[in-house]
Amino acid sequence: MKRAEKADRIGKILEELYPEPPIPLDHTDPFTLTVAVALSAQTTDKKVNQITPALFAEGGTPEAMAALHPDRILELIREVGLAPTKAKNLSTMAHQILDAGGEILPDWDFLESLAGVGHKTAGVVMSQSFGVPAFPVDTHIHRLAERWGLSNGQNVTKTEHDLKAVFAKDTWNRRHLQIIFFGRDYCPARRHDLAQCPICGWAATKKRIASESKGQ
Repeated sequence: MKRAEKADRIGKILEELYPEPPIPLDHTDPFTLTVAVALSAQTTDKKVNQITPALFAEGGTPEAMAALHPDRILELIREVGLAPTKAKNLSTMAHQILDAGGEILPDWDFLESLAGVGHKTAGVVMSQSFGVPAFPVDTHIHRLAERWGLSNGQNVTKTEHDLKAVFAKDTWNRRHLQIIFFGRDYCPARRHDLAQCPICGWAATKKRIASESKGQ
């Protein structure tokens, strides 16, 4: 089965399971979404959603965040991974936004210039806050794309390119969310029976199914 045919079948399954996938990170505007996504690196979305209410109560705008001392930000986000670095980045980011006029701009170069914001985070903000077609690839999407044979798993940049090539542009903004939810519900990283998975069962190669079965 060619990649395009496989992607079409996968897309139909994902549309049926998750016709309107929600954004898993709680936020109220582009700034709070940017902060939440930046915090989610090496941390579960569930944990981020647990700590952001207190953080946003004190630093829910660029002005408010910039007014907080980095040590105070660290106190509020201490439970997430890489908290010391993220606290410094959030402070720097807030000042950068203020210097640029005080708002998150729907611009790739601007977003990727912010402290703690990489291409994936910028993609989430562009797609979910501004409706710009993007296909943010996190470790989960990277893993599933390789399992399903939609990319070779070389790196996330290659995976993003490959997924954009096989999925229609008007599906990108929801497709990346659908894959994330599918991974959580049906396709975990470890102890996964690929043969019984609604997608891996037919999309993964027999060699891949056998190799992961041995590793369990």
